[in-house]
This record gives sequence, structure tokens and C-alpha cells, in this order.
Amino acid sequence: MPGSSPVVAAPPGPGSAATASSAAGAPVAGGPDAPPVALGETQSRHAPVRLETAAAGEESPLDVGWTGPVAGGAVAVSVAAPEGVRCAQCGEGSYLDGYCDQCGGKEPNPRDHFSETPAAWVAGVCDIGKRHTRNEDGMALLAQEPTLSHAVIVVCDGVSNTTDSHIASLAAARAAREVLAAPIPHAMGLREALLAAVSRRFGDAVTAARRAVVETTPATGPGATETPPSCTFVAALIHDGLAVVGNVGDSRAYWLPDAPGSEPRQLSTDDSFAAEQIREGIPRKQAETGPQAHAITRWLGVDSPADLTPHTDQVQLAEPGWLLVCSDGLWNYCSDAHDLRDLVGRTVAALSPVGSPSQASPAAVAQALVDFANGCGGMDNITAALARVPGPDGIPTAVVPAPAPAPAPAPAPEEDGADGNLPH
Repeated sequence: MPGSSPVVAAPPGPGSAATASSAAGAPVAGGPDAPPVALGETQSRHAPVRLETAAAGEESPLDVGWTGPVAGGAVAVSVAAPEGVRCAQCGEGSYLDGYCDQCGGKEPNPRDHFSETPAAWVAGVCDIGKRHTRNEDGMALLAQEPTLSHAVIVVCDGVSNTTDSHIASLAAARAAREVLAAPIPHAMGLREALLAAVSRRFGDAVTAARRAVVETTPATGPGATETPPSCTFVAALIHDGLAVVGNVGDSRAYWLPDAPGSEPRQLSTDDSFAAEQIREGIPRKQAETGPQAHAITRWLGVDSPADLTPHTDQVQLAEPGWLLVCSDGLWNYCSDAHDLRDLVGRTVAALSPVGSPSQASPAAVAQALVDFANGCGGMDNITAALARVPGPDGIPTAVVPAPAPAPAPAPAPEEDGADGNLPH
């Protein structure tokens, strides 16, 4: 999360949000010719990935660079590439003990790019971007069939000027997913009672996510640090066609209905210096491209504020559209809900077979959104996770807007720091 500091924003200083190019020329991936992804699979673009549970106190291959032990029960991704996987750099050799046997290039870390597709209607992609040396975003998904019956989407963005935030964000996302995945009583009666119960569930999820971050923070010894790990939190819980969103920090959730006459909207509420400026009347574009635009005012961690009550909102998923949960690595380049709806519509059209109704899988759209952000510069880690609300016939449909250039943020000053972080 470049530009993010878990402190109440100080007076403006050097550094800024990244600038972007238009979507014309931004790559679109994951089309009909892309290899299929098995449902329920977590996938790396570099090599097949195997999930395993790391024993408490042991270092996991997923946690490369971590200074402390793995929290008990943490789920890790094995980085061992199967025999015969070609080198991503030279294309000739194979990986042996983590290095190419021809050019000596280091085997990519599966943590740099992974995807999850727990059901046909829910998928997400988490990517390192182009500027960072590690992926500090975390993502955890769960979904059941039939469509809209039950799903959980969690995204946590590790604060990049804190230690081991790449470990904390993934641990937080997975801990929150487990809480939100618990069965919801069907005898709740009124909608208001259901919403109240789900809101309490989000409070429990935030508590569990923060606890997971704290458990990755050694209090003393070699791993102790003056900059303990921290991260943002945003999650969507879908149950029987109702979507409830909760967040702490500046990771976001959007509802993007297909129909031009329906209003798209941001469901999350940013805890950031930029959001405070917008509430004070500063134009959105100016606030979101300012020097401290991504300085967050609430976060999860050892040093988090006392009040971590999540912002919550809900939407009835009664018409075709997309529920998008993402980190600022995506919305940096397309922040407004209307602009995002247009971007997704054009993406779906580009991914659809010629002569067929506009349709694309959530997995393909998520990958295309990541490619869009990378095409705009990839200044931050990027996570895009989506749930598709289909049309009445069950086939994903999308209204394709008239061709228009993709929105691009106003030019911002050059960043002073290596990753745009503000001082702690």
C-alpha cells in the first residue's frame, strides 16, 4: 500500500499517489482461450500451487522474508515447482532448488501472484504489481452454489512501511474469512434482525483479523520491531441474495449494476486523510491525488486505534451486476463507481466471444482488472475480487457502454520515496 501510513494524517508532505494512463492500450487478459481454473483452486501464474498447513512456530515458504515464526495453523502455499516447469526468465531451463538450471534465475515466489475461484460466480486475483518487491495484499474467498446463496470475500492491504505486512495481511484475511463463513441462523425473522446479526459478525471478523495480525508480531527477541505489521480490512458477506460490506481502512467494495439506469456506488467508507478532505468539501480528484491521499486513520495491528468498529453497508442483489472488492492498487487508477462500472463493461465485452452475448467469468474479469492496473503503471500491489450477479436466465450478462476512454487520475507530483510511503 504505497502512500499508506497507520497514523492520523499529518500536514501535507512530499510524495503522492501514482498517475495513470487510459484503458485504451491497457492489456486485457483471461479471455476465452485462457486455461481453465478448477473451482475452489488457488492458482499461481508461475507454477501449480499446493496448499498445506504449516506447523506453528515453523517458517512457511509463503512467508519468505518474514522475521518471525508462523502463527499457529496458518495456511501456506508451497513454492516447490514441479519438475519440468520452464524458467519464466529464459524459457529454456527448469527450476532446481529454487533456481533455473540454465540461466541461474531465481524461481518466482507464488505469493507474488495468486488467484482463487471457490465457485463459478466468485473469483479473485492478488498481484504484486510492477513496482514493489513483495506482495503485501492478502485475499481470502469462500463461496457455495447455487449463485448468491453464500459467499465471503476478504481483502486486506498490508501497510508497506511496516515490518512483515505481507504476512499480516494474509493472516488477517484468512482469519476474517473463517468468522464470516460460519453458518447464519435462518430463523432470524425480520430483515432488520438479520442485518443486526451480520453487523455483529463483522465486528467479530475485525477482532479475529486484528488478533491474527498481532500473532505475527513478536513482542521481544530477534523479530521485534518498532514498526509492527498492520493492514486494512474490507469484506463482503453474501447470503441469500443480500450483500453486506464492512471495512476498516481504505480498501474498498463497490456495487456495479449492469443497467445504465441503475446507480453504481461505493459501499465501503474510507478511513483516510483523503476521505476527511472530501468530507470537508475538497474535490474528490484533488483529494485522492494529494501528497497524503493514502495516509490511513484506522488500521489493524498492535498499534491500531481503540475504535475498530467497521463501517457497514448493504445492498440487495436483485439485478444483474458485479460486486467488486479491491485494494487501492486498483482503485488508484479508477476510483469513481460510474467509471469502474464502465471499465468492467468494456472488459466484459473484450473478453466475450465474437457473436455471443456479452459474458465473462469473474476469474477472467478479475485478471483483466489486475492487468488494467499494471498497464496503468502497477505502482502498488493489486487485488480484485468479484461476485457475479447473473441475469434472470442464469447467464452472466452485461450492458456494454458506448466506447469511451478509461478514466485517468489527474497528474500528480513525482514520489520522493522508493514506494511512496509517508513517514510513520
